[in-house]
Amino acid sequence: MELIWALVIFGAAVAMWLILTYNGLIRSKNRVEEAWSDIEVQMKRRYDLIPNLINTVKGYAKHEEGVFTKVTEARTAAMGATGMGDHAKAENMLSETLKSLFAVSENYPQLQASDNFLELQRELTDAEDKIMASRRFYNANTRDFNTKLQVFPTNLIAGTFGFKAWDFFDAPDVAAETPVVKF
Repeated sequence: MELIWALVIFGAAVAMWLILTYNGLIRSKNRVEEAWSDIEVQMKRRYDLIPNLINTVKGYAKHEEGVFTKVTEARTAAMGATGMGDHAKAENMLSETLKSLFAVSENYPQLQASDNFLELQRELTDAEDKIMASRRFYNANTRDFNTKLQVFPTNLIAGTFGFKAWDFFDAPDVAAETPVVKF
């Protein structure tokens, strides 16, 4: 009789451990998904600012059409990117083209004095800062989740239920820099 109770208690403990481990993996996975969603929200905010910025600069620098086209193309590519690698590459290209747009603005003192341009620049800088913070948050959650997938004995549960590791959002250092306008 004692053996039966011992087996029941052992079975209940194993079942409880399985449930807690599985639920912990689900919570971690949801945190990673939430963190990725935060990145997407901030990138969307930046994407929405770019047309206004281009239109403001166009008003002062009409003959810089090549720069405007490159920024627009980079924005479109970034918005359509799928997968972590594509997003990182597209974001890097967008950051580089924004730098060229700001470099063009340096040639137009009236533009640099424009309240609209200055406000857009502040909002874009704020968006870049929030994207960087969101990337750090995402990567921290991804690290924690991927670690859970790799450590024993959680890896047994993760493998059984098909949990997959997430990729880190590795943007090159250049892509993480905030475009700066020097006056």
